[in-house]
Amino acid sequence: MSAAPAPIVRVSAEDEAAILALNNEHAAELSWLEAERLSFLLGEAFYARRIGDLEAFIMTFDQDARYDSPNFLWFGERYERFVYVDRVVVAAQARGRGHARRLYQDLFEHVVRAGHTLVTCEVNTDPPNPASDAFHAALGFTEAGDAVIHGGKKAVRYYVRSLQA
Repeated sequence: MSAAPAPIVRVSAEDEAAILALNNEHAAELSWLEAERLSFLLGEAFYARRIGDLEAFIMTFDQDARYDSPNFLWFGERYERFVYVDRVVVAAQARGRGHARRLYQDLFEHVVRAGHTLVTCEVNTDPPNPASDAFHAALGFTEAGDAVIHGGKKAVRYYVRSLQA
C-alpha cells in the first residue's frame, strides 16, 4: 500500500528561508532572489503553494501584481486578465513524483474559482529547456511569442493556456 501524496499547502512566512534556498539552487533556470525580494513577491502572489516539507513550490501573480519582471510585463502588455506562473521548482530528491503536475492542476482549479480564464508562463530557450517545453505542451499550453531579455543574456518562449470559467 503506497502512502498518500504529500499535501499541497499555502506558503507561509515560516517557509521563506527554505523556499529561498530551493529557488537559488535553481537560479540559472529561474532567477536569483534575495530574502527581502522573496518576501515582497510572496506578498504580491496570487497563488503560492508548496508540497510537503518543501518538496516543490509554485508562485504565481495575476495582472494586478506589482511586479517588474520583463516576462510578467510582456503578458501585461498583451492580456487584460491573466495569471502568470513565475516559478515552479521541484527539489532534486522529489523529482519524478508528479509534483509539478499536481501544483499546476491545483492552480488551474484555483484560477477557475477566482474567475480567471488564462494562465501564462515562459520557458527558457537559451539556455534551452526541452523537458519544460514538453511538460507545458502536455498540460495544454500553446506558444504565444518569444523574447530576448536581460540585455541578451536570456531568451524565452511565452506560453498561454485558456481555462473555462
